[in-house]
Amino acid sequence: MTWWRQKLELLVNDRWLVFVCAMWIQSVAGVGYLFGGSMSPAIKTSLGYNQKQIALLGVAKNLGDAIGFVSGALSEVSPTWVVLIVGATQNLVGYGVVWLVVTGQLPNLPLWMLFVAIFVGTNGETYYNTASLVSCIHNFPESRGPVVGILKGFSGLSGAILTQVYLMFNPSRDSSVILMVALGPPVVVLALLFVVRPVERSCRANFRSDDLRFLAIYGFCVVLAVYLLGLLVLQSLFDITQSIITTSGAILVVFMVVPILVPFSSVFISGNNVTLVKSEEGTSHVDQHEVKTLIERSDILPEKRRAPCIGEDFTLLQALGQADFWLIFMSLVLGVGSGITVIDNLGQICYSLGYNNTKIFVSLISISNFLGRVAGGYFSELIIRKLSLPRTLAMSAVQAIMSLGLIYYAIDWPGKIYVVTIVIGMGYGAHWAIAPASVSDIFGLKSFGSLYNFQITALPIGSFVFSGVIASNIYDYYARKQAGASTETESLVCTGSVCYSVTCGLMSMLCLMAMVLSLSVVYRTRKFYLRLHRVSKT
Repeated sequence: MTWWRQKLELLVNDRWLVFVCAMWIQSVAGVGYLFGGSMSPAIKTSLGYNQKQIALLGVAKNLGDAIGFVSGALSEVSPTWVVLIVGATQNLVGYGVVWLVVTGQLPNLPLWMLFVAIFVGTNGETYYNTASLVSCIHNFPESRGPVVGILKGFSGLSGAILTQVYLMFNPSRDSSVILMVALGPPVVVLALLFVVRPVERSCRANFRSDDLRFLAIYGFCVVLAVYLLGLLVLQSLFDITQSIITTSGAILVVFMVVPILVPFSSVFISGNNVTLVKSEEGTSHVDQHEVKTLIERSDILPEKRRAPCIGEDFTLLQALGQADFWLIFMSLVLGVGSGITVIDNLGQICYSLGYNNTKIFVSLISISNFLGRVAGGYFSELIIRKLSLPRTLAMSAVQAIMSLGLIYYAIDWPGKIYVVTIVIGMGYGAHWAIAPASVSDIFGLKSFGSLYNFQITALPIGSFVFSGVIASNIYDYYARKQAGASTETESLVCTGSVCYSVTCGLMSMLCLMAMVLSLSVVYRTRKFYLRLHRVSKT
């Protein structure tokens, strides 16, 4: 009995259990991904809204996704469970109100109140993301790239996962998806409330066993992505019976449970996956003391006498005063701005090229986004460990590949829709694995929640400028030119690759600018990463 009790105690405090549970939270965290395809039609039909009103509610969803300053600040002063409870409460209350209004159990509210409800409900995501990322990066400081990549990957894939689970129950009313969004994520979060947290690190990780466990999770990610892609393609091409949908959903649920074998194997099969650290050995990963010593011996000097140095813990305000932070942020704006423009306009791009069934391309870019996040974290970590080079080198490589994919479309070469869907999906996803991990490397972990949530604002900025201004105006210009119309208000349709070829050409140039900014960070931080690598080997 004592042996079992010891093993269970080790399991409860095992960082791999925290990581797997964080993966589960992230797999239900992306409630905003269901708004456009599933929730907005139910709201529009039930409340009689026009497309302009639905678009305004979409803005509320986007703002809720992007504004995470409160969750970031709360993560610095409160335990993780408090952050998760606040997020679950917002999720439940926000979308609960929407469901009650849509089903007629509450009287019709003014549009601005529904706007607030959707903002509050979607904003719960930022608490889930912050709690999961902050906890796991603290638990795996030596593997930040893989951790961020996998967790952000599951966040991006959550829309597809939630959709398949929803279809299992064969709901009779379209509004049921809103009820699932209101109840589902909070139930999962509350079940894992006290598991996802930073755990004590009084011991040293076994890097070989860690690599094997990450490899197992990477393998799971690939299998899951292939399985989901197969399901989505089959559902878009054929009429599938409900029994097959239910069976495939049940298999998906089983797939999601499989990663629990990783922490169980680490505790019950391999014994403990850590070894005690003797005082004279030091730690196997670079802690704050080592980083401070490293910098004091280097020629990287602080700008001010008492300001933190590169690699130490910065507050958000201190980071905002650093050139490296703004170079990464602007590179992110250009990179993800280009990516989200393709994602947001993918349906219209397909229609302009004559593809009537857009679901397969939407599915393809979703899976590519997931794989890009996972691969971005993995390869950015290899660049540090194997080549002793800055992590942002991986981001510059991704931006160069995105530029090539966009120019491929602009030149109008064969198969351009497939190329741009896969390349941009993976490139966009990779940014969300590499950039947060890079910021944690350079500006420390203490205020990572606030730093990460500031980075997220790059998405609405890039979306507004590139999609809302550039792409839409170019599309309208060619639509009017083709129709011979001069009125600005007339709703016209553009056909042919010309509708987005100029936009893709411009965004290709923007991705090259982003690459230059990323390379400038590589140059500015190269000595720090070189010394970081040397210290980690001692």
